[in-house]
Amino acid sequence: MSRALKPLPLSTNKARQIWLRAQRLDERTPFGEGAQAVADAVSHLGYVQIDTINVIERCHHHILFSRIPSYRRADLRQAQSADRSVFEYWTHALSYVPAGDFRFFLPAMREHKREGHKWYASVKPADTRKVMRLLRAGPLTIRDIEDDVLTEKEHLWQSRKPSKRALQLAFYTGVATVSERQGMLKTYELMTRHFGWDKLPKPASARDITTYLLDRALRSQGVVSLDSICHLDAPSKKAVAGLITARVRRGELVPVAIDGAGKQEHWAQPAVLEAGGEGPLPDLVHILSPFDPLIIQRKRTNLIFGYNHLFEAYVPKAKRKLGYFALPVLVGDEIVAALDLKTDRQAKKLLMQKWTWVGQGKKTAGRKELKRVIEDELDRFERFQLAE
Repeated sequence: MSRALKPLPLSTNKARQIWLRAQRLDERTPFGEGAQAVADAVSHLGYVQIDTINVIERCHHHILFSRIPSYRRADLRQAQSADRSVFEYWTHALSYVPAGDFRFFLPAMREHKREGHKWYASVKPADTRKVMRLLRAGPLTIRDIEDDVLTEKEHLWQSRKPSKRALQLAFYTGVATVSERQGMLKTYELMTRHFGWDKLPKPASARDITTYLLDRALRSQGVVSLDSICHLDAPSKKAVAGLITARVRRGELVPVAIDGAGKQEHWAQPAVLEAGGEGPLPDLVHILSPFDPLIIQRKRTNLIFGYNHLFEAYVPKAKRKLGYFALPVLVGDEIVAALDLKTDRQAKKLLMQKWTWVGQGKKTAGRKELKRVIEDELDRFERFQLAE
């Protein structure tokens, strides 16, 4: 067997440094500041997940703050609504994605338009016609529609308003896009009018989408597996696996064996494996969202960081170990604590519900200094939470 086909051994420490570098968490200001920094961060990461939980600041703002220290919520509004450099669509979850990647999502939009969407099968033609009539007249929020007769939900997260379901279906089919958010209130606009297009761009081919998925993962993860490339997207695995095989054959990817990964295969680009550097600075601290790309793939985080994050918002209080909305704390290249925080916006305070030491943070030696640097970052994090 040639050396190119034999997996190279890779320590978890090296895999960790590669992943942190790919996530741009190894330096304090990798993207600069302002709306352009938001566009650049979303473009590099590939997507930034959106979530409605607001015990602390919602995760899309939090993820951007972790990589843009001067981040303001207005920067994302500027990028989405004025610059139109990012837009919302479904990746593994509802996310901000780069506007430059729009064509890779068009085939999914067309499929939903052709075959419907399983979440919105109950949308009636009359509701669609009403929503389209209103959208053609101008931007629209659900609060602008007052004549709905409420219906029963078909699943837990569905709206009881038929018009909202029709709006959401228009979003998934690519007819409408979210042009603005005020909190979680979305303003919908016709896709072509929002972007100033006469017609939608040409959709990417299946081969182009496979290449896009692999390249996006290589850029933002450094070391990849089929599971990490196709997170919650099992149908794409076969095509991606074929592309990986071709790139290994051409020497563009190298198979690696991460310590403790067992039979799970991983790959990286040769230049990434050869890159030197000492990794993140020991005192660089990030208080991360549980939806951060470094955390959201729990098995991968556990393999590379030795940390199994528990998201316990839906766990009964008596059974929680870390707390309702615990945030992992990254210091250098180690996850050392999980902080269950809550923002009291009326009292203008960030409340510490529970502090749990994990990993290297459990060790007594140096914990006093470790706590000090985390508390310094908590002060900055609190200012971000309470800023307008």
